[in-house]
Amino acid sequence: MRVAIVENMDMTHHGQVGVALAEVGAKVDVVRAFAGEPLPEAVDGHDALVVFGGEQNARDDDRHPYLPQLAALMRAFGDADKAVLGICLGSQILARGYGAENLIGQAPEFGWQVIGVTEEGAGDPVLSAVEDGFLSFQWHDDTFTLPNGAVRLAKNATAANQAFRVGRAAYGTQFHFEAHRGVIEQWNRQFAAHAERKHPGWQAKHPELAAVHGPLADAAGLAIARAWVRQI
Repeated sequence: MRVAIVENMDMTHHGQVGVALAEVGAKVDVVRAFAGEPLPEAVDGHDALVVFGGEQNARDDDRHPYLPQLAALMRAFGDADKAVLGICLGSQILARGYGAENLIGQAPEFGWQVIGVTEEGAGDPVLSAVEDGFLSFQWHDDTFTLPNGAVRLAKNATAANQAFRVGRAAYGTQFHFEAHRGVIEQWNRQFAAHAERKHPGWQAKHPELAAVHGPLADAAGLAIARAWVRQI
């Protein structure tokens, strides 16, 4: 199993997705697209594609001119019936690739949040791995409309499209299910000022919130990651 992973910012952590891929012995090729590394030119060199989050928005083509190519690549993998996973910014780029509208700055959300599984999600091979009302970490400002033909799998009050699937196995999740407690602790160190702006008092509250919400979110995240890997 060979998987291409596209990183959109420095210090990207693969978290639970990395754990699940390692469990099955996947060969991972990392592309640091934000640093100018070239994207795969075709889909036949990999069995699956993962696109992680980033600080930019999905339409930030002036500063990140590779974004249109990445959106097209995600769609090409999906159209080839290969497994695709877009997380946070990755989900927004996947939505763009399938013709949806990106809604910039319209859904700010931060911290561990409750996410509902739709009826379609309950029957989906990936989202059925978690119960309705599961916990996951959020860190985003943007959202998107649902692409034509996509299936909405998860939602909450802030963003109606928390997870969706196009075709057999092209998945986008607005929430950071890959971010286990260790990843979030690293984010706290790396982006302390930004986190504090998003949630004043966050650094002081974090240890208690992590103790209460972290174990449940970690378990849900690993269950989703393993279920997605089974679609490759």
